[in-house]
Amino acid sequence: MYKRIVRAKVRSIFEKINGGDYMPMVDGLATSFEYRFHGDHALGGSRTSRDAMVRWWERAFRLLPGAVFDVQDVVVNGGPWRTHVAVRSRVSGELPGGARYENTVFQFLTLVWGRVTSVETIEDLQVLERALRAVAEAGRPEALEAPITG
Repeated sequence: MYKRIVRAKVRSIFEKINGGDYMPMVDGLATSFEYRFHGDHALGGSRTSRDAMVRWWERAFRLLPGAVFDVQDVVVNGGPWRTHVAVRSRVSGELPGGARYENTVFQFLTLVWGRVTSVETIEDLQVLERALRAVAEAGRPEALEAPITG
């Protein structure tokens, strides 16, 4: 039953993100957490503060507006005292000039008593970096800036 609840909650948060509301994700973070997105690019890096996460989501929405996550798998293991979650989703959206951004995203989360203590995000970095270059070339140099950390 617990695992079913966690799966439903994860899917619900992605639906809210798809609707433009990332705050349920931010609100689910523990007081002490680490959110790591692999790669040295504008969306990469490691964040450990709520403020940095809000700034990261604001940037993600500016750089890839309209990106939608299609959650394909949510695997949950463990009990409420320490839960491991693996998510596989497709992310897609339109890029400047009409090209499409399509990638597979893998996220690995750890929850302690329902609060997220760590997130590790991995996707095809070549695909992402090509998309960020296209966004920068279309007039958004922020797409090539350093990661938001903190």
